[in-house]
Amino acid sequence: MKRKIIEIDREKCNGCGQCVEACHEGAIQMVDGKAKLVSDIYCDGLGDCIGECPVDAIKIIEREAGAFDEVAVAEKMKAKQGSTPPPSGCPGMKSFSFNQDASPTDAQPTVNGVSALTQWPVQLHLVPVQAPFWQNSDLLIAADCTAIAYPDLHAKLLKGRSVAIACPKLDDTSTYVDKLTAIFKENDIKSITVSRMTVPCCSKISVIVDAARMASGKDIPCETVVINLDGTIQGH
Repeated sequence: MKRKIIEIDREKCNGCGQCVEACHEGAIQMVDGKAKLVSDIYCDGLGDCIGECPVDAIKIIEREAGAFDEVAVAEKMKAKQGSTPPPSGCPGMKSFSFNQDASPTDAQPTVNGVSALTQWPVQLHLVPVQAPFWQNSDLLIAADCTAIAYPDLHAKLLKGRSVAIACPKLDDTSTYVDKLTAIFKENDIKSITVSRMTVPCCSKISVIVDAARMASGKDIPCETVVINLDGTIQGH
């Protein structure tokens, strides 16, 4: 029979496993680090998994497929409850906050490697659009390399801020404007600090942030900190 059913683009799939958790019928499993529809009869075609995919790797199509079998699903889920399933996704995708000393500061550099990070995850593809750590926060959007090049990043830029990191040169940035626009719209962001390297290719991260600020309709204060290759701040 021809019916609606999900299709997973394995090339786009980043192996996060969120779709596995979102599928209440157990139709999706992780196979070789990628999400896979294991049987047509387990998929009802409603697409609860689509909204959980951070890289737009799942869509609903119409094709010849076996009929959705509620009895088979019930048996599968019952069997699953009686066993200990292997981890289905990436535990690094779980979103949570933890306490650190608050408020941005120009204090002395970190001592003994003390971290100023107060949330997880941090990569822009992986961070949720809505999370407690965004609310009423000062947000640092950092180009990946600044965390390596600038030794005082935790003490002088990250301390007291939520964070999202990205590489404007090597990442697939096609969804970044939309992702940041949604974060800006749906949360109360007090300020934005962008840290980027002095190299020209890194300037794209500022372009992405500016486009998202404009699209959000919010006039969020924003400053850019440019890091030189020797680890100093440009202009200081």
